[in-house]
Amino acid sequence: MQGLIGRKLGMTQVYDADGNRVAATVIEVGPCAVVQRKTKAADGYDAVQLGYLEIKESRTSKPAMGAFRKGGVTPRRVMREFRLDEGDDPKAGDAVSVAIFEGIGYVDVTGVSKGRGFAGVVRRYRMAGGPLTHGGHSKRRVGSIGQNSFPARVMRGKRMPGHMGHVRVTQQNLRVVAVRPEDNAIVVQGAVPGPTGGIVLVRKALKKAVKG
Repeated sequence: MQGLIGRKLGMTQVYDADGNRVAATVIEVGPCAVVQRKTKAADGYDAVQLGYLEIKESRTSKPAMGAFRKGGVTPRRVMREFRLDEGDDPKAGDAVSVAIFEGIGYVDVTGVSKGRGFAGVVRRYRMAGGPLTHGGHSKRRVGSIGQNSFPARVMRGKRMPGHMGHVRVTQQNLRVVAVRPEDNAIVVQGAVPGPTGGIVLVRKALKKAVKG
């Protein structure tokens, strides 16, 4: 299986196998329940639909509740699909734990970044701004955005003040420091997108799969 659903628990400092202190993020991964098994014969592709975080039946819609009953699992708050590794053949109702990442060197983590609201260009794009002294009045303003007589318009994609953050972000090639099946947790070196408690998707690294 290529990945699991998890929840960011926060950042800390740990010592790796070489005795180096590294900044790391602890992610609670799984256990996830297999709600549905997608097959090439029935659906046109091989994948598995996983559910994470149990919820009350009263908080679930009737169509979703029918899918959960068919899969033989309790209602779940988060549902995602993951591709299967060659030879994997999970069944609906099975539980998948963080143990699938044992022996994996690097992972990709996808989450929704923290929302920063409406931000100016100094914060949003790290522009320098104008002079703060000697009568300068630009300070943190955008500056000139116009064109000459041709093309006489503001170009598409011009960096301007606007909504910052709260977008889907994937942090690739995060080194796995430790996998702790007894705690349903994985420790990765570096930061991952989103706030503490945010839902993340942890996948085996697409570009760097060598054990680190």
